[in-house]
Amino acid sequence: MQKALIILAALILGLIAGIILPGEAGGLIKGAEFAGSLWLNALRMTIIPLVVSLLVVGIVQTAAMARAGRMTFRAIIAMIAILWASAAMAALFTPALLSLFPLPADAAAALQSALSTAEKPGPVPGILEFFRDIVPSNPVSAAANDAILPLIVFTLSFAFAVTRLPEKRRSTIADFFAAISEAMLILVQWVLALAPIGVFALALVVGGKAGAQSFVGLAHYVLIVVAVGTIIYLASFLLAFLGGRQGLVQFFRASIPAQAVAISTQSSLASLPAMVQGVKAMGVGERSADIVLPISVALFRATGPCMNLAVAIYVAHLMGIELTTGALIAGVVAAAITTMGAVSLPGSVSFITSIAPINIAMGLPVEPLVLLLAIEAFPDIMRTLANVTMDMAVTTTIAHSEGDVTKSGLSQGEMA
Repeated sequence: MQKALIILAALILGLIAGIILPGEAGGLIKGAEFAGSLWLNALRMTIIPLVVSLLVVGIVQTAAMARAGRMTFRAIIAMIAILWASAAMAALFTPALLSLFPLPADAAAALQSALSTAEKPGPVPGILEFFRDIVPSNPVSAAANDAILPLIVFTLSFAFAVTRLPEKRRSTIADFFAAISEAMLILVQWVLALAPIGVFALALVVGGKAGAQSFVGLAHYVLIVVAVGTIIYLASFLLAFLGGRQGLVQFFRASIPAQAVAISTQSSLASLPAMVQGVKAMGVGERSADIVLPISVALFRATGPCMNLAVAIYVAHLMGIELTTGALIAGVVAAAITTMGAVSLPGSVSFITSIAPINIAMGLPVEPLVLLLAIEAFPDIMRTLANVTMDMAVTTTIAHSEGDVTKSGLSQGEMA
């Protein structure tokens, strides 16, 4: 949280400095633009190897957990289904929200002018071309050309093939990619250590070109993304009611302690003890509470696909880019899959490694993510709150389907 506040302060100071700079300070703005672009390139160079290594490790670990028993397998299948539903929901609701509550025209024009130098990864193919090209003829070429979806397809196929190897060879390959991911995370941390400088430089450029309208755009972004995350939060109550047979009031009361920890710490892991106590208070058995909840925290972020895709769609709205059906499909696929490899990462790291591939897959620029990273502390509160609540809802659902509930829990659910 301290790092996030430092980056946020750098953003605010950079925007203010850009706004108050005199008109003849064009050379300073160009210098800041160069420094910010240099830092952004350093961050982008880590994305492809980190995404590939994390996906391989994530798939191998998920497959190993799924083999542990029927309850674990059903829990993982339910979580994967929710991730895909989360991504699809964002593709439907985010454009609708932006249509109803668009960014004010003056702010949109100012920010588009300020970000006019942002590099776009390239055009998104039509639907037929999308499905034709999704299987790469050369995965190395796909990585070199930022063809993120074909690269993800190859990585998934490779990872599933690894799960079929004998245990010794499977562990060797998993350890190899785990070591790569750990080394890349160290490199990312080095780059992010310079985030206050990079964010300040890019914010100075945006403030100098967009003026006070930049604050309007950032506030509008926070409201839209938090609204999308709120849908997942509310959906967790519906899942607990329909799947877990929990009364809405009962579920809310039992989840309050975990939600309080989530808001104060922005950490699902720190909320785990309160989540265990909460689901047991609702009548969930020891087996479900001690198995499903830890798996949820380790593998599952319900808000990942929807809020990550919402960020990418907002970037398109911010830049005045009209999204095609093919682009939205590409975003759904990338959002649902990349979330599985980024669950255990710190928020600042997962923000870039999860959303940049979505932007690239949709043909959107990555540069605006730097500014949005600086204010991620606000949407991250809703991310953690909804994730924790959905973890508890999934646990009650699996417990009910497995019959792992206490008599008191059943009577409370029926009464509610």
